[in-house]
Amino acid sequence: MEWNVYLAGEIHSDWREEIEEGVAKENLPVEISAPVTDHPASDNVGVDVLGEEEKDFWKDHKGGMINAIRTRTLIEQSDIVVVKFGEKYRQWNAAFDAGYASALGKKLIVMHPEEHTHALKEVDAAALAVCQTPQQVVEILKYVTVKE
Repeated sequence: MEWNVYLAGEIHSDWREEIEEGVAKENLPVEISAPVTDHPASDNVGVDVLGEEEKDFWKDHKGGMINAIRTRTLIEQSDIVVVKFGEKYRQWNAAFDAGYASALGKKLIVMHPEEHTHALKEVDAAALAVCQTPQQVVEILKYVTVKE
């Protein structure tokens, strides 16, 4: 079986690449997917495709809806959703993705620094695993996907 793993959340660090490298190194039966992580492309897709808007609300609305096509589809197709909350910026999109995955009954792994434990207690309660590093995610994936 090949497992579909969606990597949601923070886009300002290379955590996805670390997980992808670890999965490849361990030769795990895992297919990785993710949102568009090119921040300007993600922010501007709505106006780039559908035309300019005078108000930021409508620019963001257009972009958010187009991005949701990818995000929702890949979360729905996933076996496991990993959501990383980073050390800076409020990540409402990560919280939404975690909630959406949980509502769909997806297996959820949450990753965040220890200092976010209190703020994310409800998100953590929905997860099957809570960790702090990409390496821990790889170890979890190794354990659950490899037959002994």
